[in-house]
Amino acid sequence: MSKHETPMTRWYWKQIGGTLIEEFVAVNGRADHGKRVLDAIIIPSGAFRIAKQHEVSIESKDVVVVQTKTGRLGMYLLGQALFSAQLVQCFHPRSVLSVALCGKDDAVLRPLFEQYPGMKVVVCPSEARCKRGSGLEI
Repeated sequence: MSKHETPMTRWYWKQIGGTLIEEFVAVNGRADHGKRVLDAIIIPSGAFRIAKQHEVSIESKDVVVVQTKTGRLGMYLLGQALFSAQLVQCFHPRSVLSVALCGKDDAVLRPLFEQYPGMKVVVCPSEARCKRGSGLEI
C-alpha cells in the first residue's frame, strides 16, 4: 500500500475493529500468472491488532477484504474489490464482505456494485486521510 492508502485502510479498520492483515497475498506469482496482493483483510471477530499473514488463518472466519484508492470510486477499484472476493475463497473463509474504500463516491457506479451480495463501497472522510497526529498511526 501507499503512504496515502494505508491511513485510509487503518481508519476503516478502526471503525469495525478486529485483526488487520495488510498486504495479504492471495496468489503467489508463477510463470503463467502474476502475484495478487490485496490491500487488507480484516477479521472482525479477531483481537484488535495488526497481524502478519502467517500469524493468522482466515479459514472458517468471517472476513472483510479491503481494496483502497485515494480518489473517486472507479472501475479499477471496483474490479479489484470484485475479484479480490473471489481470490480469497481459496482460503475457505466462512463469509466475505468486499469493501471498495475510496476518497470520493460515484453516484452511478456505487449502486451497480452494491447490487451484488457481499459488495460495499465506503468513502473515507477527508479529515481521516493522511493526517499525521490524527491518531491513525499504529
